[in-house]
Amino acid sequence: MPAPPSPAAGDATPPPSPPAERQPVFVLRDLARTYTMGEVEVVALKDVDLDLYQGEFVVILGASGSGKSTLLNILGGMDTPSAGTIRYLDHELTNAGDTALTSFRREHVGFVFQFYNLIPSLTARENVQLVTEISEHPMDPVEALKLVGLGDRIDHFPAQLSGGEQQRVAIARAIAKQPDILLCDEPTGALDFRTGKLVLEVLDHINRVLGTTVAVITHNAAIAGMADRVIYISSGHITRVESNAHRISPAEIEW
Repeated sequence: MPAPPSPAAGDATPPPSPPAERQPVFVLRDLARTYTMGEVEVVALKDVDLDLYQGEFVVILGASGSGKSTLLNILGGMDTPSAGTIRYLDHELTNAGDTALTSFRREHVGFVFQFYNLIPSLTARENVQLVTEISEHPMDPVEALKLVGLGDRIDHFPAQLSGGEQQRVAIARAIAKQPDILLCDEPTGALDFRTGKLVLEVLDHINRVLGTTVAVITHNAAIAGMADRVIYISSGHITRVESNAHRISPAEIEW
């Protein structure tokens, strides 16, 4: 399985500047999300204060049921808070309607999920084209696939690709519309260790080379070392936020 391309010698991207020197793209204040299930009220998030910054790589770490997927859904405009506020640059998302949220997702956000959601009857190129055909400033589908190391697999169908290759097609599909934010929900959860590291290398490459803000939610603490910041979440609360002075490469990760 080919590894994703690396920047040429002499073209290495400098390490990101500290968050204080960068513009926050997301600002969340006193954010809460509750769900009503029959007569039971379930608190998924409560009192969340969080800033996410331009160009950073963030890992949101928590156990199953901690609220991390709910947080990602609200960041991606797939859900809205029950209380508090969320703003993306000059977009007020707190009480945005379906039309505004659809526009926000289309123009600014790319999603990568644990399961690839590729259409079996379409090739890798055609799966990526589904997004580029409705995007304002898309990347060429072939270039997107080359960026994730699949330039020689563009005309293969999902059944002809390994799990890791299918996930990389899903990443190519997400980045082909050139989103400002890439939100990843357990992107290595369905993959073995070796294949998972290849996918992490692709995400790291996209963040460093394209400058895309990347947020990865996971229960895998080993991934934390490759982030600029690690956000720990438990029982719907952010319990602490840690910064890494030096990001490790995905190749150094062991789990």
